Amino acid sequence: MLYLKAANTDDIEAEHRFVAAIPPDENGFQNAFSGISLEEFRADALPQMISWSQGRNLPQGFVPETFYFLWDDGRRAGTGTGAELQHSPFIVGEMRLRHHLCPALERGSGHVGQFIQKEFRGRGYCTEGLRLLIEQARGIVPEKELYLHCNLDNPASLRVMLKNGGIIHHKNGDGYFVRIKL
Repeated sequence: MLYLKAANTDDIEAEHRFVAAIPPDENGFQNAFSGISLEEFRADALPQMISWSQGRNLPQGFVPETFYFLWDDGRRAGTGTGAELQHSPFIVGEMRLRHHLCPALERGSGHVGQFIQKEFRGRGYCTEGLRLLIEQARGIVPEKELYLHCNLDNPASLRVMLKNGGIIHHKNGDGYFVRIKL
């Protein structure tokens, strides 16, 4: 079973391992904490993630944003892949939900950021993660639609959005702009 869990201090070691391994820019998913040490993550990154979700200490022009981790409870990992079944929960992805739009988000990345670790791609994790994030968004986002964006060269991300009820609103030379009704 998959579930979302907001960034928290109880899972700091697993969160750190996951976040530190994400490249600085993966298909448009920005990670300012790539390669960060556990000490830096504990002192700076995790407190920032938590405070931003509460609307505190936001940089100029930013909106509140919750950092969720997509966890697999350990019963799904081996299905159909030949991989050994893991028996304890582990993180497979990070989903970010920006609580409302500002002009820059309306024209750019929108409400959602999503990243699935490479070895878990193509197995439905992102589709289910986005479905779970949409459920969270219904209680947080005041707009009637989620705004999403993906790069033109990332058709897998576009498919995930469309599978979750997304409609292509428009595209430009960089990417697709998708809307999902809440």
